[in-house]
Amino acid sequence: MEKKYKIGYTTGVFDLLHTGHLNILENSKKICDKLIVAVCTDEYVKETKHITPIIPYEDRARMVAALKCVDEVVPMTYTDKLKAWEEYKFDVLISGDDWKGSERYQLTEKQFEPLGVDIYYLPYTKGISTTMIKKKIKELV
Repeated sequence: MEKKYKIGYTTGVFDLLHTGHLNILENSKKICDKLIVAVCTDEYVKETKHITPIIPYEDRARMVAALKCVDEVVPMTYTDKLKAWEEYKFDVLISGDDWKGSERYQLTEKQFEPLGVDIYYLPYTKGISTTMIKKKIKELV
């Protein structure tokens, strides 16, 4: 992959940081000069996913910020990607390909097209997720 974007933007909860998270962040950085990562706040996760993260927001944000592929971490407190673009002026929104074709991302693609903002879908890492890790922990306890 060659860098073809100035500012990339991606989002996530990043609870129980794992290789799937690293894959999306490292591959995101390969296509942009500056990578902004919006880490979902605890309140946002509770409101949208109806779960409480195991690791508090401040710690999750600190761990993500410590990764060499991440240039800036910002709090994610809303779902509206257009609002995020207005705030951060990225030229590419990076997401896992598990979102491709979803109603939310079809709308986002339509909103971003006249702005010249691309949506870049990276392959979702199979065989690892925070949900899977939580399940394995429960089995061990």
